[in-house]
Amino acid sequence: MDNDNLIEMRGITKTFPGIVALDDVSIDLKKGEILSLVGENGAGKTTLMKILSGDYSHGSYGGEIIMEGVPLRISSPGYAEKAGIAMIYQQIHVELDLSVAENIFLGILPQRMGFVNWKKNRLAAREVLDRLKVNTDPDDIMRNLNTSMQQLVCIARALVRNPKVLILDEPSSALTEGETRNLLDILNKLRESGISCIYISHKLKEVFETSDRVVVMRDARYVRTYYKGNIDSKMVVEDMIGHRIDSMYPPMEGREISQEVLRIENFKVQHPGSAAKNIIEDVSFTLHKGEVLGLAGLVGSGRSELLRAIFGAMPHRSGKIFIEGKEHYIPNTRTAIRKGIGFLTEDRKKDGFVDAMNIEENMTLSILKDIARAFFIDKMVEDKKVRHYFDMLKIKAPSVKTQIINLSGGNQQKVVLAKSLLTNMKILFLDEPTVGIDVGAKAEIYKIIKKLAESGLSIVMVSSEYPELLAMCDRFVIIANGYVAGELSKSDASETAILHMASGL
Repeated sequence: MDNDNLIEMRGITKTFPGIVALDDVSIDLKKGEILSLVGENGAGKTTLMKILSGDYSHGSYGGEIIMEGVPLRISSPGYAEKAGIAMIYQQIHVELDLSVAENIFLGILPQRMGFVNWKKNRLAAREVLDRLKVNTDPDDIMRNLNTSMQQLVCIARALVRNPKVLILDEPSSALTEGETRNLLDILNKLRESGISCIYISHKLKEVFETSDRVVVMRDARYVRTYYKGNIDSKMVVEDMIGHRIDSMYPPMEGREISQEVLRIENFKVQHPGSAAKNIIEDVSFTLHKGEVLGLAGLVGSGRSELLRAIFGAMPHRSGKIFIEGKEHYIPNTRTAIRKGIGFLTEDRKKDGFVDAMNIEENMTLSILKDIARAFFIDKMVEDKKVRHYFDMLKIKAPSVKTQIINLSGGNQQKVVLAKSLLTNMKILFLDEPTVGIDVGAKAEIYKIIKKLAESGLSIVMVSSEYPELLAMCDRFVIIANGYVAGELSKSDASETAILHMASGL
């Protein structure tokens, strides 16, 4: 074993029924380094880390783990924690009805004479929150915090256990740009203090910026290691997807953009966290046939809430909706779907699909009335409709009967999109359509967006990734402080111009 290696994972093999999740994978982690794991969804990154963190116990996989020269037989997350290995998962695990301080010290609450020392608990929680620059009170209830704050509390919970190894699985997916920058600064400080980090992310820019080494995985196998100072981003992407890639974004020019399809006038939407204020004060915009309209703004500006309110998924206080020149009242999502509006939600696992169902059942949830015959589903009609979009969207799965929970994030997103397409919609809202999916799947989603726009579908797209927004949209409406801060054409738009307006300057 290399004396600089803290951990070696040798010949790790893991199978599930009908699936090889890891095929003879070997990696090492050095003392005081940031090692990034990258690859498409389903490459095996998270499975490998679940073995290291004890989610999959010794005996359920092949191969061996060696830490500081000693073989480890990790039987549980508790065993891994005692060995100095902590993992922060992409899916946030918190006790929603406990306080921030209680969540941070869950299982290790400081005690005095057999009783919990609440004062010490709060002070220690405040200390680690300050270290992470988290502006929340230790007594706040977790349920009242937004997703990004909850994720930062999970990171704080890991740090107070003084790990030798910190594993972070897509930690920035729920964080704002400023919070992500803060997180990367914290990781650099942890590295300086001797803590080793394993970082999993689809956001390659932050991976390249902060990593000492980048390990690429594909199809359950190790592919290659890149070293800091010698990282070729194009080669990394090609290693991830297994073939050359000429351009991530398809050319969007040459489409016909014609008459107005949607007009929103003077929309006002209540803030989801406070009945006393509005997150959208007065927003108006138009959308045309075949157009991809970018709805831009900072995280928390109300972009998602505006689309949800138009779609009937949350109430709005005032405002009018015009579809093809006629005013419509949309009190709920069922009405929105009937009027020809589809919505690809930001949180597909919460709002997009039912994880106990298969692909076919999830796709047809939105059209059950259309395929029912005398209280029964017409299976021939259902199969024909599902097969069309299964093939058109190139969903990678053994069959339409595959459980959706077994698909990669990109393919789950395609199933959710198919559910909307089956309703014969005219308008599609895309809220962060590529969040949490790999670069190969992103390229496929972009091609699908282009194809839908070329067919005459009108699209409103929200994205926090400015290169994506700038490449895919024809026009931009920027929201700041509850109002439309400005509108930009494609030729006038740039990341700097959008950020300037979005900041309310």
